[in-house]
Formats: sequence, C-alpha cells, structure tokens
Amino acid sequence: MTAHYEVRGDVAVITLDNPPVNGLGLSTRQAIAQGLDRAHDDAAVRAIVITGAGKAFSGGADIKEFGSPKAYQDPNLLSLILTLDHARKPVVAAVHSVCMGGGLELALGAHYRIAAPGTKVALPEVKLGLIPGAGGTQRLPRVLGVEPALNMIVSGEPVNAELLAQLPGQKLFDKIAASADTLLDEALALAREAAERHAQGAPLPRVRDLPCKHPQAEAYFQFARNMVGAQAKHYPAPLKCIDAVQAATTKPFDEGLAQERQTFLNLMTDPVSIALRHVFMAERAAGKIADVPEDTPLREVRSLAIIGAGTMGSGIAINFLNIGLPVTLLETKQEALDRGVAHIRSVYEEHVKKGKLKPEQAEQRLALLRTTLSYDDIRDADMVIEAVFEDIEVKRQVFERLDAVMKPGAILATNTSTLDVNKIASFTKRPQDVVGTHFFSPANVMKLLEVVRGEATAKDVLATVMALGKKIKKTCVVSGVCDGFIGNRMIEQYSRQAGFLLEEGCTPEQVDKAIEKFGFAMGPFRMGDLAGNDVGWYIRKRRYVEKPHMRYSKVADRLCEMGRFGQKTGAGWYDYAPGKRDAIPSPVVNQMIEEYRKELGITPRRISDEEIVQRLVFALVNEGAHILEEKIAARASDIDMVYLTGYGFPVWRGGPMHYAEQYGLFNVMQAMKRFALNPHDDAQFWQPAPLIQRLVAEGKGFAAA
Repeated sequence: MTAHYEVRGDVAVITLDNPPVNGLGLSTRQAIAQGLDRAHDDAAVRAIVITGAGKAFSGGADIKEFGSPKAYQDPNLLSLILTLDHARKPVVAAVHSVCMGGGLELALGAHYRIAAPGTKVALPEVKLGLIPGAGGTQRLPRVLGVEPALNMIVSGEPVNAELLAQLPGQKLFDKIAASADTLLDEALALAREAAERHAQGAPLPRVRDLPCKHPQAEAYFQFARNMVGAQAKHYPAPLKCIDAVQAATTKPFDEGLAQERQTFLNLMTDPVSIALRHVFMAERAAGKIADVPEDTPLREVRSLAIIGAGTMGSGIAINFLNIGLPVTLLETKQEALDRGVAHIRSVYEEHVKKGKLKPEQAEQRLALLRTTLSYDDIRDADMVIEAVFEDIEVKRQVFERLDAVMKPGAILATNTSTLDVNKIASFTKRPQDVVGTHFFSPANVMKLLEVVRGEATAKDVLATVMALGKKIKKTCVVSGVCDGFIGNRMIEQYSRQAGFLLEEGCTPEQVDKAIEKFGFAMGPFRMGDLAGNDVGWYIRKRRYVEKPHMRYSKVADRLCEMGRFGQKTGAGWYDYAPGKRDAIPSPVVNQMIEEYRKELGITPRRISDEEIVQRLVFALVNEGAHILEEKIAARASDIDMVYLTGYGFPVWRGGPMHYAEQYGLFNVMQAMKRFALNPHDDAQFWQPAPLIQRLVAEGKGFAAA
C-alpha cells in the first residue's frame, strides 16, 4: 500500500508512504480514500490525522503518472479533497519537511493543519507552465490573504511554515509543532480537542467557507498583471494564476474552483507547459545511467587538485570551494597562479558586495585554497581536474605526470571540450580512473557539466563524478567520446550554417536578431565574440586537415585574419566601445562579407527570419539525431538538457530535440529536403540522419530511439 491506516485510541492515522516524496499517484489517492471510509465507518474513531512517512508530507503529483490518464482517474485529487469537505469527523493534516503542490492542496482540504518546524510549503505548478488544479488558487488566499497567497502561487517558490505562521490573520496553520519528533503526538492531541468541540456542537471549519476579499482589488490585480506580464512574456501560466486568484475574490467558491480547473486543463495542452514538463522530467532522467546502479559505492573525494589557474581552472575551483572542499591549484609559473587566485578572490568580493555572501564566509572559502608549482604537492588529492590549453600534446604531458605522482584510486579528470578522452586516458596506466569533466565558461556560473565516459572509465568513477556534480549544483549529462561530445559537436553544425547564411545574404546582426527573437539568449555571432573567435578558428584549422571534405564558410577565417577575435580585442563580428559589451554592427565586417560574396560569385538574396531559425535549429537537431544513433547520448532529453543549460536554448521550447518533435519530425525532414536544393548550401549537410528517417517512417518520436 502507498498509504497506511492505523487507529491510535480514538484517532485514525492515515500515513502516506509513496517514496521519495509521497507523490499523490492513483494508488495513494485510493488508499487515502479507503482510509477515510474506514475511519468514518468506525464508531470508535472520533477524528482523523493525515501525515506522511519519510522525508515529506507530500510533494504533490506523482511524477511517474504526470500527464497520464491515471492522474485523472477517480478518486482524482479534486474528488479526494471534496471527500474531506464533506467529512463528518475532524481531519487534521500533520505536515512536515515538504508540503507542496497537490500535497498542500490536500492539507488545505483538511479542517486543521499543524506543521513541523522547517516545513517547506509551496504551490510550484507555475514552474511547469500550469496553475494549481485542485483548489490551491481558491483556498490559499482564504487562509493567507490575497497578496501573500498570490505571491506564492505566481513565484512557485517554497516558504518556511514558521514564516507563514507569522502573517497577521493567517489561518493556514493552527499550530507549529515543537519539533518534527513531536509532530504526530501534537497532531493527535489537536484532533482530540477538535473532536471534543465537534461533539459539543461546534461545526467543522472548512477553508472553502472563509471569506476572500481585497480592499483595493481592482487596482491590486491590475498592478500584479503589469508586474508579472513584463517578466513572463513567454509564459502564460503566471497571468492565469492572477486570473484564478481574482476569481476567488469575486465568485462563489464552486465557480472559482471550476474556473481554476478549466484553466489548468487548458494549460496542460499548451506548448509551453508541455515543454516545461518535458524539462522537469529530463532533468531527473539525466542523472540516471542505465548500467550504473544507483547504489554503486562512491569513491571518497575529500580534497581536489586543479591543473591550470586560468579563467577555466579558477572558475572550476570556485565550485568546490563553495561546498567546503579543499582545493590545490597548480600552475607552471607563479604569475599565472597569482592571476588565478586574484580572479577567485574578485569573484568572492563581488558576492560580498552584492550581499550574496558575508565577508567571513568568503574568507572561509578562500582559506580552503592552496597553490603550488609542484606536482608533488597534489599527490594525495582524491581527484584532480586538468584545465590546461586545448592541445593533445599538452594534455599528454600533464597526464603522464599525473599518472606518475597521483595516489592509487585517485580520479583523473580532463576538462577538454573536444579532444579524445580515450586517447588522454591512454597516456596513463590507469585508464579506468580517467573521465571527462567538461565545464562551461564561466565555470562557476554555468549549470551544465558534460561528464564524458571513456571506454575504460570505471562505473564507480562515473557515479562519483555525477554525485559530485550534483553537490556543486550542476546539471550533469553523460556523453560518450566523440569530437566535441554532445554540445560542441552540435554547435559546430549550427555555426557552419550561420556562416553559409552570411554568404547567401544575411548580416551577422540579422542572424543574431532572428535566433534571439526565437528565444536564444545570444545569437551565433554575438556568442562567437564573447567566447573568442580565435577558438573556432583553431578548431577549423584542425578540421581542414582531419576532414578536408567538410565545407566551411571562409568568412570567419577572414575575420580572424583581420585580428577581430571578439570582445577581448574590442572588435569581432561587431564593434565594441572601450569597456563596454554592447554589440555595434560593423561596416568593416559587412564590407568584408560583401567582398567575399563577390569572390564566390553569389548574388545576395533576402532571407526570412523563419529560414534563418529553421536552418540553425534543424542543424542542431540533425546532428543530435546522429549523436543519439551513435549512443553518444543515452536519450534525446539529455541533448535537450545540454542545450537548455549550456547554450541558451529557450526553456519554454523544451530543447532542440523536443522542439523538433513538437514541430513534427516529418515537417523537419521536409524542410531539410528543401534546404538541400539550395545551390549555395551543402546538400550533404541536409541529408536527414538515418534515425530521423526511420522514426518518420514508423511514425515515432525521439523517445523511441
């Protein structure tokens, strides 16, 4: 059973038990309903307590059933709460740890509520593109007041129960328990007191019967819409939350409840909500590795060493200092070490200045940092991350040295962004201990961590790095070994298309504006200027030797030959004023592009924003399909997580692979066929990946890959 029933004296106790967060799946709802029936049928039972086992009261809907027919099967959550509304005996919700979403709505259906200290309370549905669908928008304003309730519903953020209990006039909690240990005993006492009052004729208090008014309703809700509308232009749910809460103040309870439910059902089919729910599930799936059991013993990592104190190495160090892990930073020259330490200190000083850290916290973290010029000083580290220049010969020298000095069992990680991790592992006599940890710049800010699994990487090494990545609050995605792994391999094709678009008639500004309007944080040319155009130039030079058949536009090479490497040189695809990052369209660059077109004999044509977006995005999708087919990525949703957390793909579109599925793989393939007819594009480039062809033929999506 996913909920247990027991009787303690004259009180029935129904305990939700559906790990990990007591999700309100069908079997749990059925068990609660059965428990309520038993309690009402037992004359010896005078009151009922509902609580949760383990580490939660309830986190809400069972994610395993999310969006499935089971979520609506009777008793659905609405009908279960309706049962509480008509309960003939007092019902007490004893909440603790986590009380969110449907869990909070269930508690709001009870007559009384008691919370353990530290309980996190939230209605987070808005984060999935939804509004609460089981009375949350109608009941929470009645117990907290309209303004604090609307703030919680629109933000979706959790709030401590103690803070809510301090709100004037709040009726959410009848009591805050002395401790989590005493919660059940105090709930039983509250239930018996309520039963006694009820026996003497006192009616059972229902949240639905409470008044819900705002003294300046019209002005307040208009203000709320203005504020929310400016911040959530791509997300319909926040404004719908406001509509639902306003309905609570203007309509009878049942009419407000009906409006909430209809809005919830409408949003369930909205593309934004579908995308956000996909992201929610994808983030959880990314941490699962098919052949690495969740109970795999982890290697102990109590100290870390980092080779290279540049921007990347020092950024990586900050992640581990933040979780209290001692870090030793190694460089070949003292000046480089000093620059690295200065960068780390400047980051913490900025955090202190902005109030994100207290001065003493910053100093505590800096105190964990050690520096050295000698490999002998890192020999006892449990893990070492190499973050040196992206050159295989440099990597060889580093890993041969690490192999010689590091203790047995130490994890040897490389931060390479494109190089062969298997080859790097071969520089050691312990390839099982070698793994790729591809951080994204700035490493202390970007959420993505590509964990690259070599042919020999041990399962416990992989499991340890994934767990460590979670500790430093990264979204970890496992990649197999290939040139560029998942993210950079795909972005190369995106960048190639961006170059072809320039040849055919676009300006850098037009391409960037089109893809940014689609929702990308930054277009390919602004991104190149930020990252450094010389980085791509270095990779292309390698490609010209390794893959001479692969066609690239030479416009980017011409740009680099002009010394326009981007923001760091004050000029790239755009011009930059000294000390500023504003991208100013460059007449010099546009003239260079025009001259190059003439050399190629291309007459420029007008290219629509739709074509720009499709060529860039479908270039990602096609390469992503190759990556899936080659088993470099375990699932399409992993590719989406890479692009959402590392490359600025719009979250409300769910990632490139999800977007392609929503657009229709048949339609994607037809667009590719059209692009292949363009004489100035690369017909081979637009050959649909075999996986896409197969899925279209079978009428399936990427989930079936």
